Amino acid sequence: MSEVRVWVNGALVAADQPAIAAIDHGVTVGDGAFETCKIVEGHAFAMSRHLARMDRTLAGLGLAAADHDRVREGAHAVLAAGDPISFGRLRWTITGGIGPLGSDRLDSALTYVVTAGAVAPPPPTVQVVTVPWVRNERAATAGLKTTSYAENVIALARAKRHDATEAIFGNTRGDLCEGTGSNIFVVRDGVVSTPPVVDGPLAGITRELVLQWGREAGVDIREETMQLSVLQDCDEIFLTSSLKDVRPVTRCDDRELSPGPVTRILDQVWRTKEVEGIDP
Repeated sequence: MSEVRVWVNGALVAADQPAIAAIDHGVTVGDGAFETCKIVEGHAFAMSRHLARMDRTLAGLGLAAADHDRVREGAHAVLAAGDPISFGRLRWTITGGIGPLGSDRLDSALTYVVTAGAVAPPPPTVQVVTVPWVRNERAATAGLKTTSYAENVIALARAKRHDATEAIFGNTRGDLCEGTGSNIFVVRDGVVSTPPVVDGPLAGITRELVLQWGREAGVDIREETMQLSVLQDCDEIFLTSSLKDVRPVTRCDDRELSPGPVTRILDQVWRTKEVEGIDP
């Protein structure tokens, strides 16, 4: 693993140095929110959109609003702590702070953790498997980017055992939902579709930009409910995420696919638009 730079509550600390309380509610019960931005040549991409989504997650959790300037202070500290990171991950985590060992909360100050590190560029294509577990589209945390990520860890481990890059969830109704850390799109007869947020997926930042930029480029791109079985007969599949951008799927379970023309168009649209500004 490459070097990870860490800032906690106003100070840079060593990555392996204890820096938050053992009874922080983010540690004991996963009571917190996080965001991950792509780092491009030392700068965080689409940070304002990520901060806005963090606000929605904290509100959904019933936590106090976070101080954006505090997050930006931490981001600047880790990004400036060494040589510029050409490609990497900037992650900030906001927790409920000191809490009891159960699910109750105290009236504590939020804990701020910001980290940054270089990562390898993603492979040009991805392979996915569907998993037997579901996203609960009616859960209290549906659509929130919380630190309670255990089910994603389990699903991704299953995907790795099947030589896949990502695991794909349906929801409780059998509809297509999302990956552990990505949104999913399918192409049928030239029309691009992705599950709406009411079906349980996270409202991904790259998803949001692909919808916006794709429509501006004249691509027929929609949010619509689809059965999970759509993966067996659609023409193309691709994933989006902050680090993957637009990535074609070349295997879904036992089905082989090729990167298709519509995915290539959207990939080119992405590459053209993202260089126009670091904070679209």
